Amino acid sequence: MINKFFRPIKEGFYGVGRHAAMSISSASAVTITLLIISVFLMFSINVQQFTKDIEQTVQIAVMVDYTHESQEQLDAIGIEISNIEGVNEVTFSSKDEEFQAYLDGFDDDQKELFEPFKEDNPMHHAFYVSVDEGSLLKTVADEIQNIEGIASINYGGESAILVINALNSVRTGGAILAIALSLLAIFLIQNTIKLTIFARSDEIAIMRNVGAKNQFIRSPFLIEGIIIGALGAIIPIFISIYGYIYIYKSLGGVIISKMFVMIPPHPFVLQIAVILLGIGMVVGFIGSFFSVNKYLRWKR
Repeated sequence: MINKFFRPIKEGFYGVGRHAAMSISSASAVTITLLIISVFLMFSINVQQFTKDIEQTVQIAVMVDYTHESQEQLDAIGIEISNIEGVNEVTFSSKDEEFQAYLDGFDDDQKELFEPFKEDNPMHHAFYVSVDEGSLLKTVADEIQNIEGIASINYGGESAILVINALNSVRTGGAILAIALSLLAIFLIQNTIKLTIFARSDEIAIMRNVGAKNQFIRSPFLIEGIIIGALGAIIPIFISIYGYIYIYKSLGGVIISKMFVMIPPHPFVLQIAVILLGIGMVVGFIGSFFSVNKYLRWKR
């Protein structure tokens, strides 16, 4: 008699404990996968920033022919260059500025050797052209070469193109890897939540038998999935915020050289936190939705 009396209570506690364990398991899966996503997400975004910074430093140097040095001709050349598709910015440098920039590379004694050339300046007027994307360098350079009055152009040639392509490959690879890990995370989280739903399949069947509608049955599970996703995102958010700030301060915001400058922590880490929280909640919702629907497909 005593065993019969305590048996339902034991089963109740067992059911609650089992449900809590499955929820913790689901939240743990969210935590681990979101942490991985966070690492690759921050890496991918920083690599993208590195690539853009380097692309902006690579410019096309356009030397103007001596026969086109009037202001009217220079203005016309500048307009033609600006109208080329893919050109982001055009900066003019006079031949005097070019000569001074050349002299700045020498010490005072060496500069005196070039004094006689000031009156008969051998330098060209120049335009420095930056493009929207590094991959457009050669295309834009070829179009500039066809403009009348251009003496020569220089943008680093094939070596510059190779560097840009390599950076683009790294950026694309990082993005693909982050997306692949995100899909893997969704798969793992969904399957973990499915186990939670499966463990409560008897409850779903009982509610169906007493006449509960699908929406009524589904709602608590969807809310639970969102909560599990949000709880699972807490640890990755804290690790991402404080970890990135620590790394940024430790490295002084620079990786290897000043060519690779990290994105400042604020508001970057807050944006990452919002993304992680959103991913966790959305994946928890999706996982719960598809899992519980499995037990709601049969008709009355």
